[in-house]
Amino acid sequence: MDDQFQVAVSETGRMEAFSDGVLAIAVTLLVLDLHVPPSNALHEPLAVALAHEWPAYAAYVTSFLIIGIIWVNHHAVFELVARVDRNVLFLNLLLLMSVVAIPFATALLSEYLLAGNGDARSAALVYSAVMLAMSIGFAALYTYVALHPALLADAVDPGAVRGSIVRFSAVGIGLYLVTLGIAVASAPACLVAHFVIAIYYCFQQIRIRSRAA
Repeated sequence: MDDQFQVAVSETGRMEAFSDGVLAIAVTLLVLDLHVPPSNALHEPLAVALAHEWPAYAAYVTSFLIIGIIWVNHHAVFELVARVDRNVLFLNLLLLMSVVAIPFATALLSEYLLAGNGDARSAALVYSAVMLAMSIGFAALYTYVALHPALLADAVDPGAVRGSIVRFSAVGIGLYLVTLGIAVASAPACLVAHFVIAIYYCFQQIRIRSRAA
């Protein structure tokens, strides 16, 4: 058992450590969109000025929750994996490429959430498109792992992993496609929809049982 664990660490540890670092940077960058009102420019009480910044706070909380859940579920996926190949590495990079765009999309949405002239709609569409790309990347990674049982740890039931593909992958893509339509109708409603989806993914989406000894 110890030898098997050491093999898993040597083959997946570097990739997981790199992914953790990227996710940590992405989640930290979110705070850069939160600004302290300058004291010499205030024409209203500080509490009122802070209240006016609620779009930035709402976008921050939603995106922080999303990236946090990505980290949790990424960890859950690689608990099943004993070894990785070149395709897994590139699929993981594809996922991370979309994750690092989340701070930009968050700043854009918070700035234009209440804007007119269609700007709010455009910002919400960009935000939803980034989340859809993230979902597709995660789905591709999980599906590839699920369809290649040689990558899985010996104690993991490959059939159970394959059985979670729809719940873990397809549902998310469908939900994020829906947010594109919501973005066209209302940017604030789109942000709320993303928060609700994040809450959905707080719950365990991978129903895996160990292979019988």
